[in-house]
Amino acid sequence: MSENHKHTYIQIHPIDNVLVALTDLKAGTNIEFNGVQFNLVSDVSAKHKFTLRKLEEGAPIFMYGVLVGKTCMALPQGISLTVHNIKHASESFALGKRKTKWTIPDTSRFENATFMGYHREDGSVGTANYWLIIPLVFCENRNVNMIKEALTEKLGFKKPRGYETEVDSLLAMYQTGKTVEEILQADLQKSPHELSSGKIFPNIDGIKYLSHDLGCGGTRTDSDALCGLLAGYITHPNVAGATILSLGCQHAQASILKAEIDKRDRSFNKPLYILEQQQIGTEEKMLQLALKQTFTGLMQANKAERSPAPLSKLVVGLECGGSDGFSGISANPALGTLSDILVSLGGSVVLAEFPELCGVEQEMSDRCTDETLANKFMQLMRTYNARAEADGSGFFANPSPGNIKDGLITDAIKSAGAAKKGGTSPVTDVLDYPDKVTRKGLNLLCTPGSDVESTTAEVASGANIVLFTTGLGTPTGNPIAPVIKIATNTNLYNRMPDIIDINCGTIIDGEENTKQAAERILDYVIQVASGAIQPKAVVLGQDDFIPWKRGVSL
Repeated sequence: MSENHKHTYIQIHPIDNVLVALTDLKAGTNIEFNGVQFNLVSDVSAKHKFTLRKLEEGAPIFMYGVLVGKTCMALPQGISLTVHNIKHASESFALGKRKTKWTIPDTSRFENATFMGYHREDGSVGTANYWLIIPLVFCENRNVNMIKEALTEKLGFKKPRGYETEVDSLLAMYQTGKTVEEILQADLQKSPHELSSGKIFPNIDGIKYLSHDLGCGGTRTDSDALCGLLAGYITHPNVAGATILSLGCQHAQASILKAEIDKRDRSFNKPLYILEQQQIGTEEKMLQLALKQTFTGLMQANKAERSPAPLSKLVVGLECGGSDGFSGISANPALGTLSDILVSLGGSVVLAEFPELCGVEQEMSDRCTDETLANKFMQLMRTYNARAEADGSGFFANPSPGNIKDGLITDAIKSAGAAKKGGTSPVTDVLDYPDKVTRKGLNLLCTPGSDVESTTAEVASGANIVLFTTGLGTPTGNPIAPVIKIATNTNLYNRMPDIIDINCGTIIDGEENTKQAAERILDYVIQVASGAIQPKAVVLGQDDFIPWKRGVSL
């Protein structure tokens, strides 16, 4: 990044013609930059951008060294950029020369580092040990819930925090005649944080239930993709085995699921029980058989124990959600540095959310190790955007109201910052949804920008840890992979400590640089991967799972 003026404003790249406010700036504030002085002509909120010089109508806006928008009108020097005075714009892209040279970071601090993981027969290593119960079609969701009600508390897997005591307080106030105003102003007694009475199977982290609304009634493409996604979870290193409930007549057939499992692991031999209701008969017969098989599967899964593994066995998913104007200059670059460190150590990272790579296609395609990968990436980007535009949208519509409010006012601005998570290493593979990571290094995975859909897909691809940056605060997680939440700003970290694990606002505050933050995050990752620490998403049981309907989801 370029000049940082006492932590009040910054230029991210030397060719940028806008500055980013690091704190709220009032109209009339004197700006001094590269020998130029001017006064702001409007208030500029923290995280937002203002013009470095006068711009004519239609002039390009550059941030992170790339085109991110164009002016809708002539703009004076020192005015805040808004959705009213600039619009989305990005450069065209084409097959270019390979640019795979990069500066390999110093990894000496982590050269001999290990984590305590679960070693699987296919050579992968899990950071957790879960059993899965999955419906092949939404018709089986109720039966999955019946199994969940039967097993969760009895086996000691119930999460500690509920709100039953608070409801008891409300009932007591109602029954004693309290008014609406009195109830609204009352302090409710909190439920105790009591753990379950002890897990029956101490080496199993939990039973996870992947309910969904797919499997039939939609397109065959979506049901086939669902089978691929579920196969990614079943063969995942964090999974010991699975129980599958099938109705029998749906599009998502058990035979398709088995073929997808075989595609990912030809020597697959985890415990796998597939029960078909229309073949078995009554619900009672099927559920009793499912309970017996699942219980015996848990007995086998409980034999697994953690042992040391090199960091090269980590597959880290890179995610952002509820992004803000600081994401691209604090947490995301820190993840980029961490990504480069991990790649240098022989590990894998997964950068997804293709709508949030709009505007940096040329850079990412040039970083692909060969032209075949570069062409695949560009084709996926063009096809995805064209499909969105055919439905009356497009990548330009990706930023949410929260993104816009906090400084990400075009998709290209958002994308240029989001891409920083991928660091600077070469792109070793380009994956379409719901493919699996098979190569070390930086993998690009085609997913929506939608947080949960993208995280769901990254884990299916093999990510055994997910690093999730957020500027606004996003309470989400994943059923089988620990999701570590990283705040882009200190205010968020202090305001929502119940869902945030790590603060990267320290970079904005000038307390540390991106390398220091990256190493601090990697230290935390090693502890989480070893089971020594549970991130907030795991503690809270945030088991979000949403398969991507390939139609259009941005």
